[in-house]
Amino acid sequence: MSGAAPTGQSGAAPSGQVVVIGSANVDYHLRVDRSPAPGQTVLAEDFRKSPGGKGANQAVAAARLGGHVAFVAAVGDDDDGAMLLHALRSEGVQTAEVEVVANRATGLAVVAVDRSGENSILVVP
Repeated sequence: MSGAAPTGQSGAAPSGQVVVIGSANVDYHLRVDRSPAPGQTVLAEDFRKSPGGKGANQAVAAARLGGHVAFVAAVGDDDDGAMLLHALRSEGVQTAEVEVVANRATGLAVVAVDRSGENSILVVP
């Protein structure tokens, strides 16, 4: 018997079981020419909405690497929460332990990125 790791039928190493406990929120990406100074208003040049959150991102990354991933988190009972659950499930992440909290909004992050690539992030958990 060699010292090689066991492999599945495809020749790849078997996938591991992964549990991720963390945040799930919707990221609102804004592209701005420059960050506003205190009390100043700056117009955004572009807007994009995407699934996010440190925990959700880790769960998706582990699933894409072949892990069997269960995610533990909470989302609100709103359209953003439904979008997050759909995105996680479409990536193969198990969401049975994601609690949908009634009468609460899903967390969000507003990410403003200026022309030099510097970002400012505001998070509402």
